[in-house]
Amino acid sequence: MMPQATFETRSASARRQNILDYVRDRGGAQIDELAGRFVTSRMTIHRDLQVLSERGVLRRVHGGVTTPPKAFSEGSISQRSHRAMEAKQAIAAVAAGLVEEGEIIALDDSTTSRVLAERLTDSASLTVVTNSMGTANLFTSKPNVNLLLLGGRYNIDFDAFFGTLCEQAAASLRVNTLFLSVAAIRGMTAYHQEQDIIKAKQALMNISDRKILLVDSTKFGVITLNRFSDLTEFDVVITDSGLEKDLEDTLRNAGINLKIAEISTVRARGSSNSPERNP
Repeated sequence: MMPQATFETRSASARRQNILDYVRDRGGAQIDELAGRFVTSRMTIHRDLQVLSERGVLRRVHGGVTTPPKAFSEGSISQRSHRAMEAKQAIAAVAAGLVEEGEIIALDDSTTSRVLAERLTDSASLTVVTNSMGTANLFTSKPNVNLLLLGGRYNIDFDAFFGTLCEQAAASLRVNTLFLSVAAIRGMTAYHQEQDIIKAKQALMNISDRKILLVDSTKFGVITLNRFSDLTEFDVVITDSGLEKDLEDTLRNAGINLKIAEISTVRARGSSNSPERNP
């Protein structure tokens, strides 16, 4: 007899993600409200909320559920593009220094990677692989940049392509360096709220010789739904000087190759004139 399944069915996983989005939009919800909204039984909703609460993304309360204090939803690209912009600019400045002329690089759909792309548009020679429409558009008029846009199913909220076609297109390539971001960091693990986006990012990870994570300090200690990868899978992790000192020490002691980009708008623990603080 087949052992008890330890994985979620596709329909249950999709419903739980929809429940999570619904509760996050409203800050909370009642059991009967969710059962009616998602046309399912109260017992099914109870099971879904139990799973989501065990993952730490929702908090059970009497008769319903609410978001925990540090629950997180990335939202659309128009929302994300305005968040932590000075931190992203500082991170992109450090990341740009790791790009060599003539390299083949991959940039994911993140807004941080798009900020990095803006710094690379005047490169003398570069090949760029991306699934982001917005990032690709930055290079379309640049004759010295060889641009490869991964196709697939277009997602208007993320202004990028995902799905099987995107993943298969990536699998046919090889790149020198990948720059990507994630929605949240909890402990030594990176998370994202969308499974399709995780699959696209993983496809890019699989074809890259060097993997560099770009993640601003506001994403540390935040909760979102799906595990993406351990931080040890990245060759370099670049964040900004808003990161707590004890957390910085923990990451370095764990062997993470951490680079800290200085920004002037946070309580700097070093000179704001330097784009990167030495460990």
